[in-house]
Amino acid sequence: MTLMGSNDDRLQKQSIAPSFKLVGTDDKKHSLNELKGEKLTLVVFMCNHCPYVIPKIEELNRIARDFKDKGLSVIGINPNNNPEYPEDSFENMKKLNLSFSYLFDDTQKIAKDYGAVCTPDPFLFDKDLKLVFHSRIDDAHGSESAQVHELYDAIKEYFESEQISKQENPSMGCSIKWVY
Repeated sequence: MTLMGSNDDRLQKQSIAPSFKLVGTDDKKHSLNELKGEKLTLVVFMCNHCPYVIPKIEELNRIARDFKDKGLSVIGINPNNNPEYPEDSFENMKKLNLSFSYLFDDTQKIAKDYGAVCTPDPFLFDKDLKLVFHSRIDDAHGSESAQVHELYDAIKEYFESEQISKQENPSMGCSIKWVY
């Protein structure tokens, strides 16, 4: 298990989101500028097999659905292109039922550019693609039920006031399966 706060290379508040062009589960290449939201963009580093990601998929789908019409775009990025973890393959990515774009970081460059360290690792950007919130999705870990939906609440607050007063808490999950 890894805490996201352990990487000194991660993006800092107000950092601009690194651009990318990655293939999605629709077999097309997508850029950040193409997928970004009108008001907010949520980039979540995730994968198919992680026991910390699997219980968050429902919450990520809810976030994508509930805030889409308000100007939020959710982008999932899988950086786990490691032959030792075939369950995270591009073909297996297509099997997930997601309400948002899911892209494959086959070189792992984008995860490194963002300073992502675990799955899930969510980054929330404003309309100018400046980082406004980097925190966990909720207070549950593994299969336990969430009591506080921190990311959902932060997004809701941002749409109401264009600021976030919620405390950022380190995301907890599986380490990214780096290929060195």
